[in-house]
Amino acid sequence: MGRYLGRKGLIYALTLFVAVTINWMLPRFMPGDPISDMVSRAGLRDPEAAARMQAYYENLFGLDVPIWQQYLNYWGSLFSWPPDLGISMWSFPRPVGDLVMGALPYTLALLIPAILLSWYVGNKLGALAARRKALDNTVLPVSYLLTATPYMWLAILLVWFGGMQLGWFPSSRAYSGNLVPEFSMSFIGSLALHWVLPFLSLFLVALGGWAIGMRNLVIYELESDYSNYLGALGAPPRLIRKYAFRNAMLPQITGLALQLGVVLTGNIVTEVVFNYPGLGLLLLNAITSTDFFLLQGIVLFVVIGVLICNFVIDIVYVWVDPRTRTGLQGASA
Repeated sequence: MGRYLGRKGLIYALTLFVAVTINWMLPRFMPGDPISDMVSRAGLRDPEAAARMQAYYENLFGLDVPIWQQYLNYWGSLFSWPPDLGISMWSFPRPVGDLVMGALPYTLALLIPAILLSWYVGNKLGALAARRKALDNTVLPVSYLLTATPYMWLAILLVWFGGMQLGWFPSSRAYSGNLVPEFSMSFIGSLALHWVLPFLSLFLVALGGWAIGMRNLVIYELESDYSNYLGALGAPPRLIRKYAFRNAMLPQITGLALQLGVVLTGNIVTEVVFNYPGLGLLLLNAITSTDFFLLQGIVLFVVIGVLICNFVIDIVYVWVDPRTRTGLQGASA
């Protein structure tokens, strides 16, 4: 087990190095000059003053050194304590870390319930549909419809129907504009109401994919040789379904790791549609304002989060799959 974790840790460390390097490179290939944009927004008419401001900003953001030195400085700032992600050009002079940490709770409040609940409910519905014809005739078409629906389209539909037509839920922001974030029942209630529609947009699309996957896997397992053999031995159908469900869960656990990137992409679009102040909306602001440092900080948090979740899922897979544990024990013997 130790060798397995060490090998996985080395792979993830190498992946993190490559991802961080690409994350540093991509903003610098974007068109436009953010420093010139900041100087132009100042509205200086004196060319000499504008040149001095340009030089000041280039020195402040570390852009007055060679590109290789900028790369080494970036790694050095990441390994400092606390890590220094730089200063935002879009929200100057606020640190990038403060902006990201301010938006992160809103994104996690959407992602974690949407991912876990859609995975759990989708697997349960898919397993039930695999052995009940009446349920299969309804769950399967609805699941195909949901999983084929783009996140943005469903978000717009929910805004129109749930927010504008029915008026049940707010269709924009994370809380009412007349409230200040604080630990109070009025703020928590407003936060919950504004959370419902963005959550449903992520939950429903992911739910359809999990239900289809589990339904097909359970049917495959129920028709496999070991299920037929257990039936011939007189095993009760409940026991056969139990083994089929457990075996069908293994690919779904692997699929959970693979779907994290897809759900994160959908979350970005959803937050933009609902003007929800999470990392997705912050990322849009960073791109439109050519904010190198804010863009790097957001993507860095996303990369680290996805890698940590995948590593945890790898460990969980070893724990739930006895064949993997047996293979590891045989390799260490």
